[in-house]
Amino acid sequence: MSESIARQWLSESSDTANNKQFKAHMNLISDRISLRGLPGYENINYEAWYKQCEDEFSNNVLKSVRYDGFKMETDTESRIIFKTFETVEAHDGKINRHGIEVLLEKEGDGVWRLVQERILSEDESRENGLI
Repeated sequence: MSESIARQWLSESSDTANNKQFKAHMNLISDRISLRGLPGYENINYEAWYKQCEDEFSNNVLKSVRYDGFKMETDTESRIIFKTFETVEAHDGKINRHGIEVLLEKEGDGVWRLVQERILSEDESRENGLI
C-alpha cells in the first residue's frame, strides 16, 4: 500500500509540474517542507519552494520533471520514506539529475504531502541502485 501511495505521489508531482498546474502542485508540498543537500543552500523552506515554483511555472522555465527508479526505505500509517532519481530539465537546456530521499506524511486533511527531501550524493545514489 505504501509503495502505491508513494508512486502515485511521484506521478502527481511530475504531472502537475509538467502541466504547470501550480496550485495542484503546491498542494502536494507541506508547509513544513525542508529541502536539504542543495549546493549553496543550507535549507529550502516552503516560502522559497513556493516562490521558485511560481516563477518556474509562470515563466515557462521548466520543460520536464521525471522520476526513475524507486527504493522503499520505511513506512508507518502516516509516513513513507523512499528514494528515487529525479531529472529536472529547463527550456534553456539545463538539466539537473540527482537521487533524492523523500519523506511523505499524511497530514490532518488526509492528503499525503512532501515534508522532507534530501538530495543524495552520486555515491549514495549509486549504492541505492538509482544510477
